[in-house]
Amino acid sequence: MNKIKLLCFTLAILFGAFMFVYGEYDDSPGGQLLGLLVVIASIIGILKIRRSQQK
Repeated sequence: MNKIKLLCFTLAILFGAFMFVYGEYDDSPGGQLLGLLVVIASIIGILKIRRSQQK
């Protein structure tokens, strides 16, 4: 189950990076912000999964 979550968070990071780059290309600060928030939330999710595995 954790591997599936880890894969989903990894895909979310890639999608967030895509949104950030596309927002820059489209000159959309809102798109960049959403992409950045997706990346940050995904990194936090991965860190939570890692901490729960270490216990």
